[in-house]
Amino acid sequence: MSESPVAFTHFSKAQSTFKPPLIANENAFLGDVVSSEKIDPEKPLSAGFYRLEKGTPLVYTYTYHEMKIIVEGSFDISDEAGNSVHAVAGDVFYFPKGSKITFKTEDYGLGFFVGQRAEGAA
Repeated sequence: MSESPVAFTHFSKAQSTFKPPLIANENAFLGDVVSSEKIDPEKPLSAGFYRLEKGTPLVYTYTYHEMKIIVEGSFDISDEAGNSVHAVAGDVFYFPKGSKITFKTEDYGLGFFVGQRAEGAA
């Protein structure tokens, strides 16, 4: 008995065409592009874009593990442990479950994330 082939999913030009919805304050936007929740409900991964525009900093406590790569603009990212980074395109971050992170920007920043959580559970 052979298994059926498993196909990949393609999201053409997602970085420029996907517009994440407003999630906090007047300037923080986040949206899941894709989630594995329906295929693997016990250990889902969700991925999408986070955009912060000039204005109110976002303070976020992670209830799941997340990886983020900065794809445009820049962020000033800090945590409660005293770490602080001026993040630019190409920088990669791991935010462990339980970490409290502050995101700020002077203009805007766009990051692509993969989180170990269900779709929409950010």
